[in-house]
Amino acid sequence: MIKNTVFPEGFLWGGATAANQFEGAWNVDGKGASTSDMLTGGTHTIPRKITRETIEGLNYPSHEAIDFYHRYKEDIALFAEMGFKTFRMSINWTRIFPNGNDEVPNEAELKFYDDVFAELKKYNIEPLVTISHYEMPFNLTKEYNGWASREVIDFYVNYCNVIFNRYKDVVKYWLTFNEINCGTMPLGGYLGLGILNEGTEDFTKQVDDPQIRFQALHHQFVASARAVKLGHEINPDFKIGCMLAYMSNYAYTCNPEDIILAQQKNQIANDLCGDVQVRGEYPFFAKRYFEENNIKLDITEEDKKVLKEGCVDYYTFSYYMSNCVSHDPELEGTSGNLMGGVKNPYLSASDWGWQIDPIGLRIVLNDLYGRYQIPLMIVENGLGAFDKVEEDGSINDDYRIDYLRTHINEMKEAIKDGVELIGYTPWGCIDLVSASTGEMEKRYGFIYVDKDNEGKGTLERRKKKSFDWYKKVIASNGEEL
Repeated sequence: MIKNTVFPEGFLWGGATAANQFEGAWNVDGKGASTSDMLTGGTHTIPRKITRETIEGLNYPSHEAIDFYHRYKEDIALFAEMGFKTFRMSINWTRIFPNGNDEVPNEAELKFYDDVFAELKKYNIEPLVTISHYEMPFNLTKEYNGWASREVIDFYVNYCNVIFNRYKDVVKYWLTFNEINCGTMPLGGYLGLGILNEGTEDFTKQVDDPQIRFQALHHQFVASARAVKLGHEINPDFKIGCMLAYMSNYAYTCNPEDIILAQQKNQIANDLCGDVQVRGEYPFFAKRYFEENNIKLDITEEDKKVLKEGCVDYYTFSYYMSNCVSHDPELEGTSGNLMGGVKNPYLSASDWGWQIDPIGLRIVLNDLYGRYQIPLMIVENGLGAFDKVEEDGSINDDYRIDYLRTHINEMKEAIKDGVELIGYTPWGCIDLVSASTGEMEKRYGFIYVDKDNEGKGTLERRKKKSFDWYKKVIASNGEEL
């Protein structure tokens, strides 16, 4: 280990993925269909569609994705070459329980993850496993309307029981749900909660019922807390965390109306879920929000007890950008991860219009550590961009290097501020399918994958310029940027 670095010894450098976006092999070895498997491809201008059955001739990006299922040894070897200390991945629920509520788990697919973990161990790469990452069994959506049903809690806990016991000696770090706070937003109804309301197949315009959505979110909170408690009983050395999509909202002006609006948006988008999972209870501001939005949650006394007993060990989050908010409806808007806002005149933006704000990451780290005082990890961060393959085969993604360099520099500043930051796994360390748009051409990876938006390509892996850059970052423990 390089001495005299800002980053602590043992800092978990790595990369992040999700099963539905890169495994492929969607219906082999007994795997069932997930909610992601029913989403067609799209672009940043053409929304994805939800189909209730797979329709021949349509492109479903998750069905093949980038075929990690058959290429995991090749990909893990590339991660090891970069020097990964950890690899964030998810277990696909429908590989283990094809319908979500099966009585017996699928041994063939449990064996697949045995093999993946063994390959990671060969290179001394610590797995960081998301238990549910936008890949809920579609059968539970059809039969129970996803997390809207309290019955799904038991199905999830049973799934956790199986994987906790199976992998208790090879996995230490777990995350219960990916970006659980997407359930506070209409787009999260299907994506995160498996709710399929009648009305439209347009993925971005599902008919929304906040009452159903927040009740479903509450069921996820209870399931997460039960999983934390169960995991600690199975292996006291487990570290089980939460994961949120951090929605950083600035007031557009110093007008108090803008400031209170930013505060309210941050409370619901970020603090509500963090408080329930870290502190074990709903925050003070939730009562008024629920009353004013006519949301009446079914929260039992047992639920309250479980939430208190199942607080997470550490807090992880995704950070891509920040937004401004204003009470002025005439201001120019901008897009973003799960939610948009008002264009910030002081920031540049990505090819997809996401505003680039490295200093905002330092602000978020300080705010979170000040609020919760538990270890933090950034488990998604990166730049989605169009990458060009040059005639000589090189991919010169200096724009990605610049994005990551500036964010890592702000991580250093936060650590100097006193923040306990334990890991960093940039999103899409290998090119994979975009969750929101279904695109391949919105690329994040250090490794290029030959595949286009229509699903055509050889799937050949190729190192980008950022590959060797990140390798040096890890080797120097963040000093050589």
